Amino acid sequence: MPVSVPLSALVAALVGAGGTLAVLLSAAKTLGATEAETSSWVCGVFLGVAATSAYLSIRYRMPIVTAWSTPGAAVIAGFAQGVTMPQAVGAFLLVAVLTLACAAVRPLAGLVARLPSGIAAGMLAGVLLRFVAGIAEQAVVSPLLVLPLVVLFLAMRPFAPQLAVIAALAAGLLFALALGAPLPAFGDLSFSRLVLIPPEFDLGVLASLGLPLFLITMASQNLTGFAVLKAYGYPPPARTILGTTGLASLLTAPFGSITINLAAIVAAICTSPEADPNPATRWRTGPFYAFFYLLLALAGASMVAVFAAMPAALIATVAGLALLSPLTGALTAAMVEDRHRLAAVATFATTASGASAFGLGAPVLGLAAGLAVAGFARLRS
Repeated sequence: MPVSVPLSALVAALVGAGGTLAVLLSAAKTLGATEAETSSWVCGVFLGVAATSAYLSIRYRMPIVTAWSTPGAAVIAGFAQGVTMPQAVGAFLLVAVLTLACAAVRPLAGLVARLPSGIAAGMLAGVLLRFVAGIAEQAVVSPLLVLPLVVLFLAMRPFAPQLAVIAALAAGLLFALALGAPLPAFGDLSFSRLVLIPPEFDLGVLASLGLPLFLITMASQNLTGFAVLKAYGYPPPARTILGTTGLASLLTAPFGSITINLAAIVAAICTSPEADPNPATRWRTGPFYAFFYLLLALAGASMVAVFAAMPAALIATVAGLALLSPLTGALTAAMVEDRHRLAAVATFATTASGASAFGLGAPVLGLAAGLAVAGFARLRS
């Protein structure tokens, strides 16, 4: 077996976990999660990713790897003010049920796929914008910490784009310690524990949080992940993937875990020829990827403790840098189709505004605005 197989899996796990953990922790902070609940969230979602990646890769002999919904975490961090952790768990359960429904009922998956890609991309871009813009805000507040990280990220990105965020995170931790940030005592570090969080089903939260989570996860994660597998010659078993990730999400949601979905960004690391020149044996990256995520799940509590001791500027900056490429991709995709370009801009502007009305958050209002503009344009034509 080529050494590139476990190395590619390790890089994919580090990029997927370390590069976007700051977004996940920002989401947990917005929901007012305790450190124990946050640790449970991280542990649960890592375990779900490990289990689903191992099962799907071994069963289908394809490098099928999963992840959590980073754009979904961005929705929570940016638009879930006032939502409690139990209410968020209720929304996570709704997303899991809708995902299972798409796996069981083929027309539902087709209906989601028919959502104009420009509008879906516009909604995603509107969600991500405030995180990337937050880099500038933090650079004004903490220039000595933020600006070196941005320079390092930009310097590394042309040569090692997958590792640029990891490098910025590692350097940020060192800078924060040098500037006097407290490091948790060894006795404060521990293995992760799952904490059961009883769900609370609030109709307003289900509509304003659950629906955007589902649509963004399907459009920006699952559909993109299917495209990555196809691009490398692997026909994705779409309904089984949706059923597996939906079931895993249903089982881990009561422990605070956000939706599990097909990996999009890190999938290319595990499916490319660089991982294994032989397409027939490239699936072995999946079990290695799962193994590394299992190790990360055990260390989830310690990771949360370390991040909790770091300055808010560091977390915000790393989150913004991690979402810079997804924002670029979303803005590009939003402008591709000329017939939906105006609708995509309307969706983007409304979502980015942060406006809310009738108990609905900006992502739902942005989606409604985009569909209304697209519908009006269709009537005129």
